[in-house]
Amino acid sequence: MRNVFLFIRRYFNLVFFLALQVVALMILFRFNKFHESVFDEFSNEITGSVNSRFNSVENYFALKKENEALRQQNAELLNKLKADFSWPDSSQQFISDTIRIDSLEQYRKFLFLPAKVISNSVNTQQNYLMLQRGSAQGVTPNMAVVGPSGIIGTVVNVSKNMSVVMSLLHRQSKVVAVMKKGSGFGEISWEGSNPHFVTLMKVPKTVQIQKGDTVVTSQFSDKYPPGYVIGIVEEVGNDESSGSYKLKVKTATDFFRIQNAFVVKNLQREELEALEKSIKKN
Repeated sequence: MRNVFLFIRRYFNLVFFLALQVVALMILFRFNKFHESVFDEFSNEITGSVNSRFNSVENYFALKKENEALRQQNAELLNKLKADFSWPDSSQQFISDTIRIDSLEQYRKFLFLPAKVISNSVNTQQNYLMLQRGSAQGVTPNMAVVGPSGIIGTVVNVSKNMSVVMSLLHRQSKVVAVMKKGSGFGEISWEGSNPHFVTLMKVPKTVQIQKGDTVVTSQFSDKYPPGYVIGIVEEVGNDESSGSYKLKVKTATDFFRIQNAFVVKNLQREELEALEKSIKKN
């Protein structure tokens, strides 16, 4: 307390001057309409700026929660896509038209499971990702993995809560692809050099292809949903050994910035595998 009195005694004139200034400004802004409006505008500007910065900080800390909500919402929307369902051939021929049987039934084929990417590599010949989702959350080996922009890879190993994905940027990765405009089947692979580009081979030259065409997954894939984007044709070349096209394709997925993914479960896969085994036995 003694120090406070000493401070006031030492700087009495300055403190008194500042107090008078405050009182004078209060009277000026209170009883003068012009100055009052200027002060209100200035104070509103300052308050708005402070609130804006505070909201920015608050929104930053809320990003994790918002991202999680968006991932769940994206999974729900993806699970409602028409391509995730298939319809069996229910056509029938009736001898009598007095009986009508409606046997049309809709079957879900693909189910999207959201997952967070916790590690990723792009600079080796054999690149992998790790997802924070495993067998306890419905993931099994050989499931496809896609992202918001395009395909990512295939699950190759699974633990209880984690799974390892062989990236599209892997020398052993092979994906059946087709041109989005409806023809030109081929095989996507990575040559191990540039992480931004993959190669589409075995596309016959009877197909008209030009730079900028979109490459998507084939409807004959047992892993990937049909029509899912792989990339955009960057360069059209020739494969002299096979007499077909050799296309340089820029990947739709930016493998340097992957944070979230979706594991794709083919709900009809067991039925397909059972049929394939029965054929081999015969």
